[in-house]
Amino acid sequence: MLIRKSVVLAALMVVSLSGYAAELKTVQVFKSPTCGCCGTYIEYLKKNGLEVSVVNVPDMEVIHAKYGVPAALQSCHTALVNEYVVEGHVPIGALKKLVGEGRKIKGISLPGMPPDSPGMGQMKPGTLTVFEIPDVGDKAKVFSVE
Repeated sequence: MLIRKSVVLAALMVVSLSGYAAELKTVQVFKSPTCGCCGTYIEYLKKNGLEVSVVNVPDMEVIHAKYGVPAALQSCHTALVNEYVVEGHVPIGALKKLVGEGRKIKGISLPGMPPDSPGMGQMKPGTLTVFEIPDVGDKAKVFSVE
């Protein structure tokens, strides 16, 4: 009985850890071809060990509409991390939390282009509020403060 429980626990740990690593390994970023801060954010993601594919799009409004990002939560680029939508200059800590917790939400957003966010300048811990991207009609809730 003890061996059986140990085997099951070990299998669950492997599945859990491998799922986590696979989910946070790659990111697809949609951005305007003329946006410089998006390139800096992409470099930030790469420095944090992520594989990043980039899709330049002439009209980000099309992407925002496709992925359901409300106007109040929009920024200059939109990323896909597995099944999640990630809007803006979201810090790596929030990405890890999103994937690690596996919440049943659409995604997260750091609206606008805060000057102390990744890709925009020197990060200041505790100053960035990341929001959940709500379903249509729902109000945005705070996801984390980074």
